[in-house]
Amino acid sequence: MSESQLHRCRWCGTDPLYVAYHDQEWGVPEYDARALWEKLVLDGMQAGLAWITILRKREGIRDAFDDFDPEIVARYGEADIQRLLADPRIIRSRAKINAAIRGAQIWLQMRDDGEDFSAWLWSFVGGAPVDGRLIAGEPYPTQSDASVAMAKALKKRGFNFCGPVIVYAFMQAVGMVNDHVDRCFRYEEVRAMGRS
Repeated sequence: MSESQLHRCRWCGTDPLYVAYHDQEWGVPEYDARALWEKLVLDGMQAGLAWITILRKREGIRDAFDDFDPEIVARYGEADIQRLLADPRIIRSRAKINAAIRGAQIWLQMRDDGEDFSAWLWSFVGGAPVDGRLIAGEPYPTQSDASVAMAKALKKRGFNFCGPVIVYAFMQAVGMVNDHVDRCFRYEEVRAMGRS
């Protein structure tokens, strides 16, 4: 089947960056604790914005935040915050910057307490991807019981910008939920990844 004949989820449109994200990343199960934290921060930075905005700025955000190394980000002080607020490559919101710093501190505390961030997050879906079984043309869900529970637990630990809708988008992105529609060529590919 040629590239033009592939069925994709409609949300990715035709923007090459969005299409590449859909085809290569979205829905792929992610188990690396640091990568999960990075994706949670990026989804939080999306609050009030379109995801394509984050995709376009992602490399700049990664660079500005020291490749999302929790050890470094957790030590950011006011000089770092001012540096970030002046950096046009990122989302220049003090609240979102502070949320990333606080998130790094919580991530490190969990690690130091012997708690695996990845295992903890995946526990909300029983440790394996949930098959969304979406039918093409039907509306996408914006939250689930699992995203409500995860959001509540994240907030209880001190994370910010992690409401149920943001958390559901995060869960879709990191493959905790396979929400590729049934006709999308990635649906079966991602489903197979969840079983391996």
